[in-house]
Amino acid sequence: MRDIGSDFRALHRKGNPFVLANAWDIGSARVLAALGAEAIATSSAAHAFTLGLPDGGYVSRDIALAHAQDLVAATNLPVSGDFENGFGHSPDDCAETVRLAAEVGLAGISIEDAALPDDRAYDFDHAVERIRAAASAARALPRDFVLVARADGILNGHYDTDEALRRLLAFQDAGADCLYAPLPPDMAALARLCAAVKLPLNALAAGPFAAHSREDFAAIGIARISIGAALARVTHHALIEAATPMLAAGDFSRLHPSVGGATVEALLQKGAKNG
Repeated sequence: MRDIGSDFRALHRKGNPFVLANAWDIGSARVLAALGAEAIATSSAAHAFTLGLPDGGYVSRDIALAHAQDLVAATNLPVSGDFENGFGHSPDDCAETVRLAAEVGLAGISIEDAALPDDRAYDFDHAVERIRAAASAARALPRDFVLVARADGILNGHYDTDEALRRLLAFQDAGADCLYAPLPPDMAALARLCAAVKLPLNALAAGPFAAHSREDFAAIGIARISIGAALARVTHHALIEAATPMLAAGDFSRLHPSVGGATVEALLQKGAKNG
């Protein structure tokens, strides 16, 4: 029987990063699969947008799990869950989220150190204990499971690169499988983080980092590149750009160019599970 977690783990190679394509619904997951994605991830922000909610602790664990299960069922690819702070403050909450994520077929999840819905950072010791509990739960599963530990304090403006590195090293020792500190100040800071840790490091191709190529990330040793809600925001940008003149002035000109329905349907079929 296929071990989806092992397949997912094998993609993580330092200096040879794969693109972890963040989807927001079954259709986007299937199109990304058809276009060559090797793995899919949920995006907490992109999923929240589909529900008319902001990102950051406003979607329940049950809803996030159901959404993730839909993506697991959509394609043949490994799926990782962007599971915010693990849907609870305690180490036990994080451990239970790991167990439930495995039950719905996820190949792994990420857990961040932000005390959502407040974005303050958990204190250092508590953040480490949360990852230790999640890692213990992951290792107790009957199959492989990739746990990503996130240090989100740079992104949220609560600590600097030095503190992010201190946390990543502690998460590494606590049993995480992959590490992630979204949007450090620049590529030099990202390279510093990558060189200092032994585990695979995830980079976010968003903001100024979207100007860098896969080869740039490979050169500093990155193992995987995620895009977060970037594709979903591109989609909303297209919606706003086309709908604003349409609704304000009856100008439909920005509905072209677009993609034909037959093209979309062919991609959906190609990317479908066992398709």
